[in-house]
Amino acid sequence: MTTLFAQPYDISASGFYFDNAEDYLTKAKALRNYHGQPVEEFEIQFIDGEAIDAELADAWGLSQCSLKSFFIATEDWSDYQKRCFIIAVGECGYDYDPETVDPENFDVIIYHCDSLKELAELLIDEGYFGDIPSSLVGYIDYDAIAYDLAMDHSEITIAGSKLIYACP
Repeated sequence: MTTLFAQPYDISASGFYFDNAEDYLTKAKALRNYHGQPVEEFEIQFIDGEAIDAELADAWGLSQCSLKSFFIATEDWSDYQKRCFIIAVGECGYDYDPETVDPENFDVIIYHCDSLKELAELLIDEGYFGDIPSSLVGYIDYDAIAYDLAMDHSEITIAGSKLIYACP
């Protein structure tokens, strides 16, 4: 479960914790400041939940307007979809509409590798560079291939998992 905190911009009002959009709306409508006036603006802070959801919240740019769709994403999206979103929006600069966002539509390539050298080895093994005779495999400079891959790929750690990604 994801727990967020609504911190009022009005310093004479106290914030509140919530774990779904309905709970937020109920508490926000009831909140009054020291003078009895309704509080309208809040900073939304991620407090507790899965590590990947914390990183999703950072990339999402949580606000009062996007809470409902954020909670839907945390509950319905797979970890792969969350990683795609985090990379596309947080790292590659893609824009999104919280109401219609589909992480499958982002053009992001993700490899589950610890380093660019490991990616180079994976690409050689999978035949990315064509068939390489076994007698030549020992002469392959994986570091040079990793250096070339670094021109289009980057490394990131999301929720403790190291990934290599490209945004073509």
